[in-house]
Amino acid sequence: MIRDKIKALDWNVITEELHSKGYCRVPKVLNSAQCEEIIKYYDQSELFRKTVVMERHRFGKGEYKYFDYPLPKIIQDLRVSLYPGLSTIANDWMKALKIEVEYPNSHQELQRKCAENDQNKPTPLLLKYEEGGFNTLHQDLYGEVYFPIQAVFCLTEPGEDYTGGEFVLTQQVPRAQSKANVLNPQKGDMVLFATNFRPIKGSRGYYRANMKHGVSEVHLGNRWTMGIIFHDATT
Repeated sequence: MIRDKIKALDWNVITEELHSKGYCRVPKVLNSAQCEEIIKYYDQSELFRKTVVMERHRFGKGEYKYFDYPLPKIIQDLRVSLYPGLSTIANDWMKALKIEVEYPNSHQELQRKCAENDQNKPTPLLLKYEEGGFNTLHQDLYGEVYFPIQAVFCLTEPGEDYTGGEFVLTQQVPRAQSKANVLNPQKGDMVLFATNFRPIKGSRGYYRANMKHGVSEVHLGNRWTMGIIFHDATT
């Protein structure tokens, strides 16, 4: 079961990497059959609440769909089982930055907080990029209530199913140009990363480093990914 797989992950390593870098690649969280099952969801219109064509909004080139409630079981299980370990990290970040926000231990409680702020639309999404597709640098914030860490799952194999399409993370550096990290996750890999900012320890304590993410241009083939965002949206 996927919940057992998440529980068995090395959370010490995940915690250390998120604290030190603001992101962490976890290999082979999903197997090939699970990746292919999720891709097949795309043509099942009843599973989705909204389709976004990126060009229309100048978000890039490609298409993605937001799942509707109830989420498919594997996606619900990922969202619920990943959250508790990440909430501990998120609370450490808030304390370091002296932000008076405390995240609950269960995802159900986070959803309740979202609902109190009229955020009741699910945000997990399935993204499809074809040749020439890309996603501009952005942050996935959908309302006043947000969770500072999210996940993306690579559902196709780079070098076989597509070329290009690297996952790009940028981090704002004080009094300097932004730093870019370029990742090339393999099929089934999960990348955890900061939604909008993370704490970095400086000479005068912790400071807030803003982060954005995107996808470089796909040169050939089709690139499929799934995003798990933990807070809900207003629309």
